[in-house]
Amino acid sequence: MNICVLGSGAWGTALAILLAQNGHRVTLYSRRPQQARAMAASRENPRLAGVTLPEALLVSSDLAACLPGCELAVFAAPSVGIRQLSLDAAPYLGTALPVCVAKGIEPDTSLRMSQVIEEVTGRASAVLSGPSHAEEVARGIPTGCVAAAKSEAEARTVQDAFSSDCFRVYTSPDVVGVELGGALKNVIALCAGISDGLGMGDNSKALLMTRAMAELTRLGEQLGGSRRTFSGLAGMGDLIVTCTSMHSRNRRAGILIGQGMPVEKALERIGAVVEGYYAAESVHQLAEREEVDMPICRCAWEVLYRGRDIRGVTGELMGRARKDELLGATWL
Repeated sequence: MNICVLGSGAWGTALAILLAQNGHRVTLYSRRPQQARAMAASRENPRLAGVTLPEALLVSSDLAACLPGCELAVFAAPSVGIRQLSLDAAPYLGTALPVCVAKGIEPDTSLRMSQVIEEVTGRASAVLSGPSHAEEVARGIPTGCVAAAKSEAEARTVQDAFSSDCFRVYTSPDVVGVELGGALKNVIALCAGISDGLGMGDNSKALLMTRAMAELTRLGEQLGGSRRTFSGLAGMGDLIVTCTSMHSRNRRAGILIGQGMPVEKALERIGAVVEGYYAAESVHQLAEREEVDMPICRCAWEVLYRGRDIRGVTGELMGRARKDELLGATWL
């Protein structure tokens, strides 16, 4: 299969390596010509130090040369760059199936990334999401993800392209749920990092993650996703890995904020896009629009965008009115 991976960050590069190892003809696109030349010469991406690019993997900065004739176009830019990437790629997309691997919600429009791609290109996009740090995928560490699409044939095409001995892909018809699971959990990973930075313990993180998943599921269902999806790899699985790993930029940024570093400085210190920061604004807008109760996400937004005191927020959440854990449960 002829595949173009659009985006040469750590995630795009890791997937390009995987696809090339699977025997596909793969081109990795970088919008920066200098970066493309450097990677082609060194056979390495500095963000994945020590991982060698397969000799068969091409690196290019020319969309007009690498995209036409492709069967899959993998959109792997950070969420803030997906709209511009879609605009750049649209004239050359042809009949390629777009596959979105970016995790985020577009500010202001509140569109999922696949919706942005479809709006710009006119082509419905499949999505691939799940608990998958680029650093581990690039090194062949066993990983599982979910491929979702509007048609079963497209989902299975993505499954077949990406599946390997170390990368297991499941399929799902729930594009909304799979995509939202990957986008929304980044907000909670920031919160988990803040909890760690404050010196809170494992009990605190378990409470945070479990109750946050209840919030994310409520919003996901309201927007058309399936509750079952949020209990799977693209939901709880992705939440676990992002909240507990130091590979997670969201968690690392949260740790710095919890330790007292101003939000802007923490984001700058990480040195790459912290998706949870942008997602917090989008989740807040969606929750307000859909009238979904999301106290943890609301408090995260207030800390990140309104400068609220973190310990005051913690006290507010712990002091909320007592309630049953399972809404609608009946006593026998």
